[in-house]
Amino acid sequence: MNRLMKTFRPILLGAALAALGTPVLPSLPASAAVPANGEVDRAVAALRAIATLRADFVQTNGDGRSVSGVLTLKRPGRIRFQYEKSANFLIVSDGAALNVIDYDVAQVQRWPIRNSPLGALLDPSRDMASYARLVPDADPDVTTIRVRDPKHPEYGEITLVFARAPAAPGGLELTSWIALDSQNRRTVVRLSNQRYGIPVSEDTFRWRDPRPATHR
Repeated sequence: MNRLMKTFRPILLGAALAALGTPVLPSLPASAAVPANGEVDRAVAALRAIATLRADFVQTNGDGRSVSGVLTLKRPGRIRFQYEKSANFLIVSDGAALNVIDYDVAQVQRWPIRNSPLGALLDPSRDMASYARLVPDADPDVTTIRVRDPKHPEYGEITLVFARAPAAPGGLELTSWIALDSQNRRTVVRLSNQRYGIPVSEDTFRWRDPRPATHR
């Protein structure tokens, strides 16, 4: 691993975990959001209308350092973050749990989907509209919703940003999301070049386990 990546790696992994699995700050003040309405319902419907999605992504942590890759999603419950080669780690949901695989240190961390902020995207059993809130935006073509289950704050908080796009399912395209962790670290994931309805093999969500067989 080159020196830059060795320095950046702990921050990068911390940002990945902040976005995917760690507890977050308490909810923002009520004045920062308004109750769910038709726009939230539209955003939820647009997410549920996605059968498959592939997109390029850039993940940026709080100090501005970034890493890129390719995201592949297949509903229900499956997602893969294929990071650039220099990162040498992988995040995959197989439909049951999110797995963070670090090949440099031969470690795997695993969370149930419902315990992750990404449960809002992946868990079909979650009634997202009941605990989503619309965040006002000056741009009428942008819909921003903040998702946090008040009964389970440990599941985390995710803010989803959509842009109007007639070609996207439901007419709304997910363009980014933002997560905060318990140490107030902010992680942003931005999507581009979204492709919908593409064939996605189940093999996409399989991964090589780097751990010795006795430790799996």
